[in-house]
Amino acid sequence: MNRNYLKYIAALLLFGSNGIVAGQIGLSSYEIVFLRACIGGLFLLSIFLLRKQPWACLQNRRHFAFLAVSGISMGISWIFLYEAYRQIGVGVASLVYYCAPMIVMGLSPVFFNEKLTLQKGIGIGIVFLGILLINGQTLGDGNRNWGLFCGAMGAFAYVAMLIYNKKAKSIKGMENAVLQLVFAGVAVAVFLLCRQGAVIKIAKTDWLPILTLGIVNTGLGCYLYFSAVQQLSMQTAAVCSYLEPFSAVVFSAAFLGEAMRAIQILGAVLILGGAVYAEIADKSFIYGARPVFLQTIKK
Repeated sequence: MNRNYLKYIAALLLFGSNGIVAGQIGLSSYEIVFLRACIGGLFLLSIFLLRKQPWACLQNRRHFAFLAVSGISMGISWIFLYEAYRQIGVGVASLVYYCAPMIVMGLSPVFFNEKLTLQKGIGIGIVFLGILLINGQTLGDGNRNWGLFCGAMGAFAYVAMLIYNKKAKSIKGMENAVLQLVFAGVAVAVFLLCRQGAVIKIAKTDWLPILTLGIVNTGLGCYLYFSAVQQLSMQTAAVCSYLEPFSAVVFSAAFLGEAMRAIQILGAVLILGGAVYAEIADKSFIYGARPVFLQTIKK
């Protein structure tokens, strides 16, 4: 398996465990988002400075601007997502938020000249059906328009984050992740200042999960994510990103004792199966293998 795939999948699994770690922190969702961005950003920045690597962003202002927009979009995406969690619950919020990869796949031919194959379309459809089976039952809990709006806005901000990060081609690896988190932290800080001021009261028991969320889940996770996503096609990144909500459901069942019903297990299987199908069942694979198969039969 390609190294970038491994890094990307590892990042998605880390992000999938965010809810478990954040659930141990007795702060508001906005305070948690702010702290994870700041701690993760400072952690990666210190490592980057210790390595004494040159700043590629200084050589290309246009790509630096793209990355700034991407980082701000990520911060906005987190804000809307956590507000949606509070308004309509994790299940419905995740269902709405993870429409983003479908939007990315639809826009990739326009922004990146990536051909949308029938196989990838079928794969994303299977994945989305799996998401419906896992979380769709919560749609009957009530029609709370503000929460649904926040989930949708979070999805569009997520799309903007991916698109503009992909455009910043000259800024890669750890530098990319550092700048992403810095600009995300700035966006969340402005929102937090306007909402409640600069005071955050943190209990002693909260520090361990806060540092874990900031350093491991956010710092390391964002480094793996952004160093890999630029090397993958947008459609591949979109399809595989569904491993994040899938892993969140599995982790909650394993570590929090939340039982998965039969229909949710079926949904999990569809998510994995759809992601794998979209990657291996493209036309070049299918039709490229056919001549070899026919030649074998003739012999």
